Amino acid sequence: MPKPTPDRHAEYFEAILQLRDISDEVLRFVEDEIERNKIPVAKVQEVKNGHDFYLGNGNLTKNLGKKLQERFGGEHTVTSSLFSRKDSKAVYRLTVLFRGIPFIKGDLVEYQGEQYTIKILGKDMLLQNVKTSKKVHVKYKEMDQIKKTH
Repeated sequence: MPKPTPDRHAEYFEAILQLRDISDEVLRFVEDEIERNKIPVAKVQEVKNGHDFYLGNGNLTKNLGKKLQERFGGEHTVTSSLFSRKDSKAVYRLTVLFRGIPFIKGDLVEYQGEQYTIKILGKDMLLQNVKTSKKVHVKYKEMDQIKKTH
């Protein structure tokens, strides 16, 4: 787990990276990316189903969320909220949510009563029907309709 970055403004952060329902591999990837990019860490909290990283660079945090989705698939959402005003300019804080999924590329799944193979996990899931070879795109918010088969 990355340690908070020693700094005179130790509690300063621009973004929260929320990781939910993730594997150890995803957590290691995030820790390595934070270290590699030297992203300042204000604090790390363990929460139900995951971790919250309070990070000192909003752009790098947003990029990290995008990398997570490209590499592991899953739900990726970025929101911003008005934090304060500085010299009459609005200052926003980002929240980047990454929610993992219980599937990997190549898994056999059942969707709408038929067998599919997971071909791509990206912005959405690309499934290919085992019998007809027809491909369908499924949004992560519809993931509860997909059941893993053996």
